[in-house]
Amino acid sequence: MKTPIYDFVMAYANSDKRRLHMPGHKGNGSLGFEKYDITEISGADALFVADGIIAESEKNLTEIYETRASLYSCEGSSLAVRAMLYLAMLHAKEAREGKDDCRDFVLAGRNAHSSFMTALALLDLDVKWLYPSREQSYLSCQITPEYLEKCLDVCEKKPICVYITSPDYLGRLSDISALSSVCKRHGVLLVVDNAHGAYLKFLENDAHPISQGADMCCDSAHKTLECLTGGAYLHISKTAPRSLVKNAKGAMSVFASTSPSYLILSSLDKLNEYLATEVRSDLRDTLLHLSEIRSRLKQAGYTLCEQEELKITVKATDYGYFGYEIGKILEENDIIPELADTEYVVLMAGIRARKSDLDALCEVLLNIPKREKKATPVLDFDIPKPLLTPRQALLSPRERVSVRDAVGRIFVGFTLPCPPAVAIVVAGEQITGEIAEALAYYGHKTVEVAL
Repeated sequence: MKTPIYDFVMAYANSDKRRLHMPGHKGNGSLGFEKYDITEISGADALFVADGIIAESEKNLTEIYETRASLYSCEGSSLAVRAMLYLAMLHAKEAREGKDDCRDFVLAGRNAHSSFMTALALLDLDVKWLYPSREQSYLSCQITPEYLEKCLDVCEKKPICVYITSPDYLGRLSDISALSSVCKRHGVLLVVDNAHGAYLKFLENDAHPISQGADMCCDSAHKTLECLTGGAYLHISKTAPRSLVKNAKGAMSVFASTSPSYLILSSLDKLNEYLATEVRSDLRDTLLHLSEIRSRLKQAGYTLCEQEELKITVKATDYGYFGYEIGKILEENDIIPELADTEYVVLMAGIRARKSDLDALCEVLLNIPKREKKATPVLDFDIPKPLLTPRQALLSPRERVSVRDAVGRIFVGFTLPCPPAVAIVVAGEQITGEIAEALAYYGHKTVEVAL
């Protein structure tokens, strides 16, 4: 497979051309990679009106993922999330032909990323949340097809889309195929935040959301594939409405910088070569090694919670520790986890993770003595009351107060750490005593509230 962006950047970097264009370092500097950092000069194409080397590279990606269109983002899945909601909104308005002036809304799993919340605010969309069952906790958001069917049945107006996050931060997966069937029966788009699952396409049994029936999804290539941080994809299914493809580049440009990183674009382009050749065998080898490590950890008494195969998610409290205690032990042994919070430790392996690194992780964990299971409080699963729309919350004057003093106030912040999977409170909702207790338990000391 050709790598047109990478080849162009390398050729330009090794030429003697005089750079009387941005960026200001002119290809020189103390970092050493400046010569590869270019802008949209002649021949380099333009990301959001691509008809040259970027268009060729994205066509290669489209063939790899078997989509109608696959587009690059240099700003992570956050850009793709905003673009997908914009595209869903445009599609809904076209379908109504201006006959309905009611506010648009999204039917969304409660474990949505903060970029989803900012997208609602920027687009002035409402949200109706899909919650896990009462028997579940803040750390799970398994939406069943039966529950989704009931929620769609009682909607007076059709949502612009159903929005699901899978895999979530802790490695749990939703049944995208079954949820897709429900959405198709109701004539609603299914949009998936697949930021942690770019590699799912290359499993022996293809588990990528597009292959499972989603209309659109985003992948953070940098999270699980070999790509520089910020490299991501927006995928549109072959069965999705054609208007989504027609408007996709424009939707991306609404929220994106006009100065895309050619370092990131080059890494995305070069990655295609690997995805078209070696990725499946490398992934198979890594998953086999991870499976062996999981077996050893389970035999030692560890509780592992992930369904997504490139993660190891340890429920530390079951082993007698807080997550941050095990995280500290790992760091003392030069092993840096993705996350170590009150209850969990999340460890992310790449497709070509070094076996020596995985073995070292296993040995350190096995050398930690098992203790009596830690008791964890049963937190009331409180469903907050929305008092402001996401947009009103985004634009509200605010102050930061202690969690204890926030009871009764309206939360207007947008960024909370990823766990728990289910957002305890989101922008525009009122903070109750139960919510404040849960926030404190998960390590939050202060929050932003409306004045």
